[in-house]
Amino acid sequence: MTQSIPVARPTIGQREKDLVHTCMETGWISSAGKYVEAFETAFADKIGARHAISVSNGTLALHLALMGIELRPGDEVIVPAVTYIATANAVKYCGGQVRLADVDPVTLNVTPQTVAAAITPRTRAILPVHLFGVPCDIDGILTLARAHGLSVIEDSAEAVGATWNGRSVGTFGDVGMFSFFGNKTITTGEGGMMVTDSDEINARCRLLRGQGMSPERRYWHTVVGYNYRMTNICAAIGLGQLEQLDEKISTRRRLRRAYANAFAAEGIADRLVLPHGAPDAFDSVWMVNIVLEANVRPNRDAIAARMAADGIETRPTFYPLYMMPPYSDLDGDFPGSRHALRGLTLPTFEALTDDEIGAVARSLAAAIEAEECAA
Repeated sequence: MTQSIPVARPTIGQREKDLVHTCMETGWISSAGKYVEAFETAFADKIGARHAISVSNGTLALHLALMGIELRPGDEVIVPAVTYIATANAVKYCGGQVRLADVDPVTLNVTPQTVAAAITPRTRAILPVHLFGVPCDIDGILTLARAHGLSVIEDSAEAVGATWNGRSVGTFGDVGMFSFFGNKTITTGEGGMMVTDSDEINARCRLLRGQGMSPERRYWHTVVGYNYRMTNICAAIGLGQLEQLDEKISTRRRLRRAYANAFAAEGIADRLVLPHGAPDAFDSVWMVNIVLEANVRPNRDAIAARMAADGIETRPTFYPLYMMPPYSDLDGDFPGSRHALRGLTLPTFEALTDDEIGAVARSLAAAIEAEECAA
């Protein structure tokens, strides 16, 4: 091993450091302080939402969103068969029932057709995911939801800055959410944001986020709430990161193009699929995720192991939910989801160089060839 290329690395600049320093100088380092409100306001303005509520991580944003629509025990929520497990877990936190919809074999996103096939009389909401920063057909899903009287909660954890027909994802449904984990396009270390245009949902979720304390009467609690608040320090980091969002997305889209060119140069472009959104979509490219074609004989885990030996970190595409113990009882046929088992996420971060992308492509090509020879 002569190199070390991580799968992700945050970019924290002087602007964020200055904001954090100022925050610490004020003494307001917990959930009170000017940066929390400033970050929420700037984020809402950036994506075109009426309200934005910061929380301490993306999973909590999902939980808060579902409580915002008043999901009840036994209510059924349609979730993609392929997504990070937090999408489904948040439904279970509310006592809801997870109902899986199959995904497109290329984008690994749900489609209006797969969602329609999953609707039952018990369905209360649809929870589409814009996986890896590639928007799903949210217009089609909204049309379906309206026809059936269903709520829509957009899981945009990986898709900040992505748009559909020029409008930011996360702003189409009743509620949307975003994640600011350390490997996300913008980060607060840990953090998340819930957005909505509904004054009623905003008021309910703000109350629940802050231990149920009345906004009119300090330390008077009107409901059983939660401590889901973001700290002022995290918000200061987020504010600095948000100022650079457009540049970050531009860089990540360039990285995806560079990968495509490198795959072609190594002669493996026909051995894999590099997902892109529909013509109506603007992908924010959280991570470059590839799906090996069916004619590639070795499995992705063996290829990942060979790349790791070259000093290149990858990660598997999310396993289909029904394959994992908490959701192994979910029945159905989900052929599109099985393509995720050939998926591999490649290094994607702003400081990644073209030389490093070339090294990743060469390692991937060599791993495919070596595994095929060994088969």
